[in-house]
Amino acid sequence: MAFPLDSDTVTHGIQLAVAPVFLLTAVSGMIGAVAGRLARIIDRARTVEDRARDSSNTEFLARAYKELADLRVRGRLANGCIALLTFCAFLIGLTIIVLFLGETTAYQISRWAVWSFLAGVVCFLLALLCFLAETVIATRLLNFHMLKR
Repeated sequence: MAFPLDSDTVTHGIQLAVAPVFLLTAVSGMIGAVAGRLARIIDRARTVEDRARDSSNTEFLARAYKELADLRVRGRLANGCIALLTFCAFLIGLTIIVLFLGETTAYQISRWAVWSFLAGVVCFLLALLCFLAETVIATRLLNFHMLKR
């Protein structure tokens, strides 16, 4: 593999490869936010399950099972969102490697950088849709509980 030690080429390669890193920052922030939401979903599900075990009120149990079903859907959406964000980060990391190698070696692999970057952005957009769906369900669930009181 030809690896030139020309500092201008290496510097330009680094500058070119650093641009997608900003997307990685957004992805890591999103993973943190969604992981926090997932933790709250799990905590709420445990609380509802514990209360349902101690209750014999059929009306309460019906509401509890409905809420647990909603929490299960929210949990799956959050897990899907985290999976898409993780795959997005992987693809952006691959983009960075390909851009750097394409700039600093004789290999013509920049076409792969375009496709890996676009696939990463598509994963990010799909993750945003999962996040939106999860928050809509959470808000609907909140409104439902407020009407029951």
